[in-house]
Amino acid sequence: MRKDLTTGTPWKIVLLFALPIMAGNLLQQLYNTADTIIVGNFHSEAALSAVGTCAALTMLFTALAIGFSTGAGVYLAQKYGARDYRQFRTGASTAICVMLAMGVAAAVIGVVFSRFILRYAIAVPASLLDMAITYFAIYSVGLVFQFGYNIVAAILRSLGDSRATLYFLLISSVVNILLDLLFVAVFRWGVAGAAVATDLSQLCSCAAGFVYMNKKYELLRYKKEEFVCDGKVARTLLGVGLPMAIQQVIVSCGFVFLQRLVNSYGESMTASYTVASRIENYCLIPIVAFQNTMATYCGQNKGAGRNDRIAKGIVQTLVMCFVITAVLSGIVYLFRAPLIGVFGITGQSRAYCMEHLSFMCFAFVLFGIYFPGNGMLQGTGEGFWATFCALTALGSRVLFAYTLNGPVGYPILWYSMAMSWALAAIVCYSHILTGRWKRVALR
Repeated sequence: MRKDLTTGTPWKIVLLFALPIMAGNLLQQLYNTADTIIVGNFHSEAALSAVGTCAALTMLFTALAIGFSTGAGVYLAQKYGARDYRQFRTGASTAICVMLAMGVAAAVIGVVFSRFILRYAIAVPASLLDMAITYFAIYSVGLVFQFGYNIVAAILRSLGDSRATLYFLLISSVVNILLDLLFVAVFRWGVAGAAVATDLSQLCSCAAGFVYMNKKYELLRYKKEEFVCDGKVARTLLGVGLPMAIQQVIVSCGFVFLQRLVNSYGESMTASYTVASRIENYCLIPIVAFQNTMATYCGQNKGAGRNDRIAKGIVQTLVMCFVITAVLSGIVYLFRAPLIGVFGITGQSRAYCMEHLSFMCFAFVLFGIYFPGNGMLQGTGEGFWATFCALTALGSRVLFAYTLNGPVGYPILWYSMAMSWALAAIVCYSHILTGRWKRVALR
């Protein structure tokens, strides 16, 4: 359902908009986790490590899709908030063309350079390299669908429709889990089967998104001659999206460097880090949902000239995000042992994972403070500062991890995360409190 975010009580509007995004992110994490659980239980711990060591790379391409689509979504939300429907339509069709072209380019790069990237950029252990290359090369084929889905989701969120993406992700989650079981557990295709299942599930969510968008919204229903790729609008979209894409890429590149450090501790740490990261992602669900919601909420209210609602919205969202994240982290802490057991890792891998989660469950509240503020910067057009905060977070994390690796040892892999989030939050809110975001002009 299309929703106007410029009226109503801010916290209620934000929460109702965020809940479907949370549910969608939960489904997305479930099907990402399904790969790990099924591969770990029906193939081997080495195969689980091979899939996990590709996570930094899959995040890198996902970062580009999310970054540029979020930028397009902010632009479209502002046009919708200003009731400039003609420019909204042109922007939406242009965004679709640009994102699909980027998806094709990303797929080609991923397939062609998979061996080089995994061997030299991430330094995947030789024992895992062939399986990792197989998984990532096949996974890359589906990137065009991932880019397509993300732009559809961004367009719908700009209209205030966050519920539809939940349905698309439900379809893709069910398809992915069923195909994972079929290809890995029954056909015994190993990591290749997990990658094919992911590609097909992304195709389903992308197709469902385009069909829904066309059927549901007359505003997004184009005649052949109306579906255009406007060069000027494309440059604007890329200009708005570039800082957000850079922000996402910075995050992902930071994880590439961290994955190298993880791999240096051997397969047990790689397996442990893979499982811990999957579990951590569940704690990030409300945080990411509130960030995305704030980008759309602030975009619409910025377009409508309602800076007062933006200020109220960020304060109320911070309170909600803190409470929800604290409760979820507490649950994960209490049940961390059985959660780890689901993935089928044992011995030293399990010990590392217990230590990792025991610390991180207390640190997640820092992330819950930082990310809504970052979403506010995105929505108000402060793309540079959103990117700068991300650079601060990931740059400091990599710096802390590598410089303190000697004296602290392997726990710096998770200690550095909390340290960097605290620093990024300080930088983010120091800028917000200056009030400069109020003077950013509508693009």
